[in-house]
Amino acid sequence: MSLTALWYSFYGLWIGSEIWIGAATRTRHSTGNVRDRGTMRLLWIVLCTTITAGIWIGETMESNLPGGAQWLRLTSQLVLIAGLVLRWTAIVTLGKSFSSNVAIHTTQKVLKSGLYRWMRHPSYTGLLLCIFAVALHTRNWISMSIIVPPCFAAVAYRIYIEEIALREHFGEEYVAYSRETKRLLPGIY
Repeated sequence: MSLTALWYSFYGLWIGSEIWIGAATRTRHSTGNVRDRGTMRLLWIVLCTTITAGIWIGETMESNLPGGAQWLRLTSQLVLIAGLVLRWTAIVTLGKSFSSNVAIHTTQKVLKSGLYRWMRHPSYTGLLLCIFAVALHTRNWISMSIIVPPCFAAVAYRIYIEEIALREHFGEEYVAYSRETKRLLPGIY
């Protein structure tokens, strides 16, 4: 299998899994306290438009990185796989507490083990790695600047809304957890 075919296989797997996650794990108002404030819709709009535009520019323009940056093809593949593994592991670890929209279940607890011992939002770290992989795969600075900053801003806004809901529901327990654990990168941010 060629590197290009492998890329499209993992890229398709990522897109398909995001659609499944969005549909299968969405909390309804009848089953939980939904506090999404439209962030799921915003996230989908930003991701779809920026990734589509970035890929289109990357496909219609030649690589504008030194030497065509062919090495980025393999690097992007590895980053995408790492992002998928991190995201899926975080989702499986949360189990029924995971929701594609911002929602709190009555039986939910603050999880402080596994990946959640080192970062509060490992599923978003995995998502951002997948987005970054797509940007790298274009091998084009214009595409990267179209994809990464708006997607990061949309994810950061969603984290902001999610943390408001978590602080309101869990109170001091979540505040203390926030002081001990970084959002996306262990020990950094």
